[in-house]
Amino acid sequence: MQPRKIVIAIDGYASCGKSTMAKELARKIGYIYIDSGAMYRAVTLYCLRNDFFDGDTLRTDDLLQHLDEIEVSFVLNSETGRPETLLNGKNVEQEIRTLAVSEKVSIVAAVGFVRRKLVALQQALGKNKGIVMDGRDIGTVVFPDAELKIFLTAAPEVRARRRLAEMQAKGQTASYEEILRNVKERDRIDETREVDPLRRADDALLLDNSNLTLAQQDEWLMTQYRRAAGIE
Repeated sequence: MQPRKIVIAIDGYASCGKSTMAKELARKIGYIYIDSGAMYRAVTLYCLRNDFFDGDTLRTDDLLQHLDEIEVSFVLNSETGRPETLLNGKNVEQEIRTLAVSEKVSIVAAVGFVRRKLVALQQALGKNKGIVMDGRDIGTVVFPDAELKIFLTAAPEVRARRRLAEMQAKGQTASYEEILRNVKERDRIDETREVDPLRRADDALLLDNSNLTLAQQDEWLMTQYRRAAGIE
């Protein structure tokens, strides 16, 4: 008996390892992985490149005027087997992971017309199921009927250390204090924005991975997948 195709929605706080978890699960079960956060990061990069920010204030009128010029898509990296983000046809996977983008992405993601555009794209990508998508509102807004919903959390200090290690591995520089401030500020913005705030769906399984190894996390996640897909 073949397992049924489902939608797996993984939501949670910044720098919890949602993308790492989702990518690995998708690889193991042969699903398509979609990084919704990368879409918002790509739009943020567009805003930075076009000087749509005055400090921490986004000129939303300018962004709306150019919204139709922004195309976000994905391409599979043949070496890693994982998708990378394209902005208007150009690979921006490394640029969207910088601290400069991280500091502004929650501001862009709070804009209603940006969310509407990207949510429609995300729903179109998942219409045939067999996907793993991570973000902030996947289980509450994008796919409220997803068969498996996970809400991921971890202590801010743990998340900041993970983010620092990730950036150092890519040759990017930032201090632990800078990153911790960024993590806490992104939490505040994500939780309090007017449009689709970050919250745990009523039927989402909660996972605090502050003290879990990747192996323990993956084992727990595979167990949840097998149950949701009717394998056991």
